[in-house]
Amino acid sequence: MSTAFSRRLRKRKLKSDINVVPYIDVMLVLLVIFMITAPLLNLGVDIDLPQANAKALEAKQDPVLVVVDKDGGYSLKLPEQGAERVDLPTLGLRLKAVHDANPGVAVFVGGDAGASYDSVYQAMSYISAAGVESVSLMSKAPEGS
Repeated sequence: MSTAFSRRLRKRKLKSDINVVPYIDVMLVLLVIFMITAPLLNLGVDIDLPQANAKALEAKQDPVLVVVDKDGGYSLKLPEQGAERVDLPTLGLRLKAVHDANPGVAVFVGGDAGASYDSVYQAMSYISAAGVESVSLMSKAPEGS
């Protein structure tokens, strides 16, 4: 009886291997999560800036960006925040609040080359109505230079 008992003990040795299946499952779930969320992190608005031979401005602090897309929509990007789609009255109110908190803030207006002149002009009129004194138009350098 003791030999049968000792044989049974020898057959049941402990496994010292690491089971990696749960780790692979967790890794695959994280991979899927990152693959889904990565495209959502691009919060910018694609615009095609007009070309001009202008010198770059140097700002002491990050400017506020107002973007007019080719469809006439408006986006506002405050320093250290993402771009947010807004309508014209909201744009004026938000810029007034920013200007009241920081009177020396610079505002850059980036209008898509396909945007109408009226859309850019409307944005600039709301910016000036908010009391902002430093407004600049954004452009990109010509392709030949």
